[in-house]
Order: sequence, then C-alpha cells, then structure tokens
Amino acid sequence: RVLSRAELEEALYGWGQDVESNTIEVHIHHLRRKLNPSLIRTIRGVGYLIERPSA
Repeated sequence: RVLSRAELEEALYGWGQDVESNTIEVHIHHLRRKLNPSLIRTIRGVGYLIERPSA
C-alpha cells in the first residue's frame, strides 16, 4: 500500500494541522540510512511504498 505524504502528516500531526515542511522527507532519509535503502520506495507524485525484503 502506498502512503501519501498527507496520510503520513495526518498520522504525525493529527487533524487540522497545515504543515508546510520537509519533515516527512527528512524522516524517510533517516530511515533509509538506518535500513536497507531499497526497502522504502518513492512513488513520484503519490507517496511512499515499503517493499517486502526478498527471501
């Protein structure tokens, strides 16, 4: 399932917040550095997809 930036911001900040920042991108960047970078895929114009590691 692809998670949009709006869905992620809603989960982080709750309803009614109008956030104009790159917070999501920064968190994704840090997660990619800690995890395998290929696990989080950017779907341009849509959001982010977490890939299942191949066996």
